[in-house]
Amino acid sequence: MAASRVCLFSGNANPELSLEIGKVLGTPLGQVRIQRFSDGETFCEIGENVRGMDTYIVQPTCSPVNDNLMELLIMCDALRRASASSITAVMPYYGYARQDRKVAPRTPITSKLVADLLVASGVNRVVCVDLHAGQIQGFFNIPFDHLYALPVFLDDYLKQRFDSQAVFVSPDAGGVERARAYSKRLDAALAIVDKRRERANVSEVMHLIGDVQGRDCIIIDDMIDTAGTLANAARAVMDRGARRVVACATHGVFSGPAIQRIEASPLEEVVVTNSIPGSEEARASKKIRYLSIGRLLAEAIRRIHHSDSVSSLFV
Repeated sequence: MAASRVCLFSGNANPELSLEIGKVLGTPLGQVRIQRFSDGETFCEIGENVRGMDTYIVQPTCSPVNDNLMELLIMCDALRRASASSITAVMPYYGYARQDRKVAPRTPITSKLVADLLVASGVNRVVCVDLHAGQIQGFFNIPFDHLYALPVFLDDYLKQRFDSQAVFVSPDAGGVERARAYSKRLDAALAIVDKRRERANVSEVMHLIGDVQGRDCIIIDDMIDTAGTLANAARAVMDRGARRVVACATHGVFSGPAIQRIEASPLEEVVVTNSIPGSEEARASKKIRYLSIGRLLAEAIRRIHHSDSVSSLFV
């Protein structure tokens, strides 16, 4: 990439992923100094000239969500005031994505609020991977590139271990489209777990739609938070006679008792991407495996910079 026209920056949320992206692109990370004052305020200083340059900030808004989100907003504001030609926010994980609609009276739509904050900070384009709800793209009036981790999972994991006799399982009704996309690529069967949630972060499996008897099952989801849904789905699949069960999810949030639930579940392996940096506990687990989306994001950035098609990555 032309070093005179593009500059890649990284926040503190996932510097390892940013370094990998820069290495693939042949572009070193730009100089930026981020610090916090004693009262918790975030300060950012861009350490090089960005006037007239196309800038890209890699920053997933993962835990601590508010700190990483403010860091991203402040970096965008600094670049805008430094006369950058364009600012692209590369957010492998979009925090607050689950608050995409009003689920009860007098509740916020925080996904839209985050979108408004990003635009107000000077962002010209957003890049995300596997949004929890695809309609979040409509909260923005600027270009939005929605990437999918499907090629990474297929090429680096699934095609090497499974064939058309496998069954892809959606852990809830909302994820059927995602699981169907995977099943089409391997010409495999599809099953759906009918789940009812009584309250936040607590799920109960009711029924399994589809035949999994004696088959290898792959549960597909966009994220794993407390792993309650995942563990219940795995047990439901094994109770119906599945031979083995693994899980693939783009974002490994792994909050609360997630790791303990995965370890106690019948899951043989849980595969996630490095969109969110793994905790020490997650990295130490023998059941959890990480795949890198660095090349995927780097290729998307390259295509955006050269005005090439991004959607053709997945067609």
